[in-house]
Amino acid sequence: QVQLVESGGALVHDGGSLRLSCEGSGITADLYVMAWYRQVPGKERDLLASLTVHNDFHYADFVKGRFTISRGPAQNTVYLQMNSLTSNDTGVYYCFAIRFGEEIWGQGTQVTVSP
Repeated sequence: QVQLVESGGALVHDGGSLRLSCEGSGITADLYVMAWYRQVPGKERDLLASLTVHNDFHYADFVKGRFTISRGPAQNTVYLQMNSLTSNDTGVYYCFAIRFGEEIWGQGTQVTVSP
């Protein structure tokens, strides 16, 4: 079964850090464009960061310098390192993979940043 499973979401205080993990099964993540999105209630999912198969990066302006997307040593893992978190970063974080029109979403992991 092809799926993505996120982990690492937690409650942290302002200024804190978290590392989210996305583990794929049934896929080789190195062959997919991988991305992280965030969604808050009542709003659409926002693209935070993406990583191509050639390891080209893209970051949303509001996370540049704070978030880093990377691939793990295993071919099926992608990370999102998040630093200097603020309450505006609270939301459900989703891992996403796309390749030749095949799209896969994870189930999401909750990140809550408290003052």
